[in-house]
Amino acid sequence: MKLKLFLAAALVTGLGLTAATAADEPQVVRQEMMKKVGGAMGAIGAIVKGEKPFDAEVVKASLTTMAEVSKDFPNHFPAGSETGFETEATAKIWENPDDFKAKSAELAKVAEAQLAAMPTDQASTGAVMKAVGATCSSCHETYRVKK
Repeated sequence: MKLKLFLAAALVTGLGLTAATAADEPQVVRQEMMKKVGGAMGAIGAIVKGEKPFDAEVVKASLTTMAEVSKDFPNHFPAGSETGFETEATAKIWENPDDFKAKSAELAKVAEAQLAAMPTDQASTGAVMKAVGATCSSCHETYRVKK
C-alpha cells in the first residue's frame, strides 16, 4: 500500500514538474501572451458587435494589455524556439527579426494612440478595432503559420 501511494505521489509530482517546465518554454510564454491579446480583442469585438454594452474601462484595459504585451513579445523568440509546443511562429521571425520587432512595436504604438484618443461609444470603439486589427493582421500575414 505504501509503495502504491509513493508511486502515485511520484507520478503526480513528475507530471507537475513537466507542466511547470513547459510553462517556462518561450513557445508557451508566447502563446499565453497571444491569448491575452486575443482576449483583449474579443472584449473590444463584443462591444463593437453590440454583444456587450460600451464600457470605457474594458476598452482601456484591453488596449493597455495589447500595448504591454506587444512591447515584450519579441523578447520571447530565442534561437532554438522555432519549433515545438505547437508554435505557430514561422521561420521568418528569425530570418528578419528587425521587421518582426518593428511590427510588434507598431501594435504598441497603435494601441497607445487609441488609448490616448479613448473611444467614447460603440462606434468609436469600432474604429479602434479596425486600427488595431489591421496592425495584428499585418504581422500575422508574415510571421504566423497559416491555418
